[in-house]
Amino acid sequence: MKVINKLLKCFLVVSMFISFAFAEDMTGHNHEHTPMDESSSKSSTIWTCSMHPQIRLPKPGKCPICHMDLIPVEISGSDNGSEMETLKLSDNAVKLMDIQTSFVKRKWVEKPVRLTGQVDYDETRVKHITAWVPGRIEKLFVDYTGVEVKEGDHILSLYSPKLLSAQEELVQSGRTLSKMTNGSELIKRSSERSYEAAKEKIKLLGLTAQQIGVLGKTGDAKDRVTIFAPMGGSVVEKNVNEGMYVETGMRLYTIADLRHLWLNLDAYETDLSWIKYGQKVKFFAEAIPGEEFEGVVSFVQPILDEKTRTVKIRVNVDNQTEHLKPGMFVTSTILSQISDDGTVIAPNYSGEFICPMHPEVVKKTAGSCPICGMDLASATDLSFVSKVKKSKERAPLIIPVSAPLVTGKRAVVYLKDPKENTFYMREVVLGPKAGEFYLVKSGLKEGEQVVTNGAFKIDADLQIRGAKSMMNPVETTVMSGHANHK
Repeated sequence: MKVINKLLKCFLVVSMFISFAFAEDMTGHNHEHTPMDESSSKSSTIWTCSMHPQIRLPKPGKCPICHMDLIPVEISGSDNGSEMETLKLSDNAVKLMDIQTSFVKRKWVEKPVRLTGQVDYDETRVKHITAWVPGRIEKLFVDYTGVEVKEGDHILSLYSPKLLSAQEELVQSGRTLSKMTNGSELIKRSSERSYEAAKEKIKLLGLTAQQIGVLGKTGDAKDRVTIFAPMGGSVVEKNVNEGMYVETGMRLYTIADLRHLWLNLDAYETDLSWIKYGQKVKFFAEAIPGEEFEGVVSFVQPILDEKTRTVKIRVNVDNQTEHLKPGMFVTSTILSQISDDGTVIAPNYSGEFICPMHPEVVKKTAGSCPICGMDLASATDLSFVSKVKKSKERAPLIIPVSAPLVTGKRAVVYLKDPKENTFYMREVVLGPKAGEFYLVKSGLKEGEQVVTNGAFKIDADLQIRGAKSMMNPVETTVMSGHANHK
């Protein structure tokens, strides 16, 4: 009987222990850390899914999402806290992963804007020679297109009855005036006015001051008069031939000064924010390989071509060698300098004065435009020069283009601890890209070390661990062994 009672007591104790363990397992998994659990948490191996790296289990098995076999991953230290967001590597590992870093610094950088265009005439240096009087062309001295003429060179001989009549009128007025030596003062002044009027009339009909002087001395009116070039340049258009009758205002020649040309570049609307008045332009002509030319941005057209979505950029080019010809195609580069807030600055004309009507007129001091007479305005007031002063403090914060990992609207960089090979991620706000650098608006400080080579390898390691990474902005929760229970 005593033996039976002892057996019953043992059975009850075993039954209570099993019931307690089963109830504990079914009610929230509130496990205490047993010695086995502690050894598991300190284990250097976790098991994850190659398809779903956020799955992290302490032992092998199947992925609860896709049911693939889990793979082991070696880690060091605890899986909790800040160590989930950092990656510590040995010196040998850094060399094997070829991790390279660069310091965040402030530096003036330039963004190259590449444009294409065409060489054209300088419109301010293109002149038309027209007929000032009607008549018949007796002789052409400039008889083909392309010939160079200088101011004062004879260009044609013209027979004009109207011009002959004006010459005779001047001769007669001169003779009348010379006979008024003993006449009254009133008649003498009237004769002088008649002579000056006849002189001004014939001057307006195209005769030079030298021709008028010779006519006044000789008193010999000629039926054929030589017309001289009022300006110099290359004849780019000839509209007359010998024997033609011309009327007043008819175009005879078109002359252009090819020592100064314009470069008309096509800039897309997305490039307009990088282009400022006064920027230097370097360009190459396809017809002259190996030779580099320079110019200065002098005008940005205020109208956008709706068909091509481009705006014409005018560049003034000095062509003293006359190697460039109107009509040549060119490829150019404008180097835009950027301040820390992304503003394009053009310091070349800082403190100078420019004509609003003729921006190519630039003076060191205030005054009036020699072309149109308008008052010169400050280059800063005309927005030709940025108000940002160039100084080291205003230089932008930059990092190499290989440093950030950009995904959509997010950009992250990996920084290195200055004392050890520990790397951690940080989100940054990037500004515009300038050549081989990104401008940084926020997220970094001068002097910090960013990873410029090997960032993808660091990010991949953190993704497998389920830590914060480029693709996982928030650290993934570690799944326990009971997470797949129904």
